[in-house]
Amino acid sequence: MSTLSEFVKARRKEVNLTQREFAERTGVALTVVRKIEQGKTNLNMDKVNLILSMFGHTLAAIPSVTLERDKNDAP
Repeated sequence: MSTLSEFVKARRKEVNLTQREFAERTGVALTVVRKIEQGKTNLNMDKVNLILSMFGHTLAAIPSVTLERDKNDAP
């Protein structure tokens, strides 16, 4: 499984865009793209989803109940 930073950077390069061009197309600041690609953890989910929407993806919160149930089901 790739990290968010790896995914965004790889997909941006696949469409042959610089960070600046990518930021302009997604409607976010260049610093947002840089933070994501650098693996920063303090990110605005709305901004991340603007970027991911370019590739048909979004991030969503997972309820803690689901996480606990999955943890308990693990071998």
